[in-house]
Amino acid sequence: MSLLSRIKCVLTMGRGVMTGLPAASAQCDPLELFGQWFVAAREAGILFPEAACLATATPDGRPSARMVLMKGYDRRGIQFFTNYDSRKARELTANPHAALCFHWAILERQVRIEGTVTRLSAQESFAYFKTRARGSRLGAWASKQSQPLASRDELAQRVKDFQAKYPDDQVPLPPYWGGFLLAPVSMEFWQGRASRLHDRLVFERTGDIWETRWLYP
Repeated sequence: MSLLSRIKCVLTMGRGVMTGLPAASAQCDPLELFGQWFVAAREAGILFPEAACLATATPDGRPSARMVLMKGYDRRGIQFFTNYDSRKARELTANPHAALCFHWAILERQVRIEGTVTRLSAQESFAYFKTRARGSRLGAWASKQSQPLASRDELAQRVKDFQAKYPDDQVPLPPYWGGFLLAPVSMEFWQGRASRLHDRLVFERTGDIWETRWLYP
């Protein structure tokens, strides 16, 4: 983190702790409120404000969690990308219900999002894929994500093989790689407050309508 980013973190430390969430927040569109909070986290100089914990589960309810990077959001929901043969993707395919948790500690803010997932189109996936660095695009071809790896040398050799196969910048989208869209049905905004008397505001979707309620901390 740069010195400027560190200074921003210090200046924004505790933001919201004294004032909390305004009552008017309950009238917001939750995805618009999420956008405001995300911009605030980015402007605070937080390293990887787009990082979130993604929780999935098997059809019989066995959960697993890992960190992912959000690569976009709009009125439909939150986007992230992965190898479709990875553990998380296999679980999402078998059980298309998931949860995301963003935690911006320096701002004492957290957003919990629950919803259903669908795959993004190949066109949307490629639009993002081509923005990645060449090494990352080749890595998507070389990595058999979540599969057993005999040695690091094996992975290095696969990278070399794909470097030779795609020698220029025109690296195609792997057929087993792409994005997911998590469409929220519930979003909880958590603002830290003094004495652990935190603000918790929940939005729950019924059809096209968002209903709100406050929770005890």
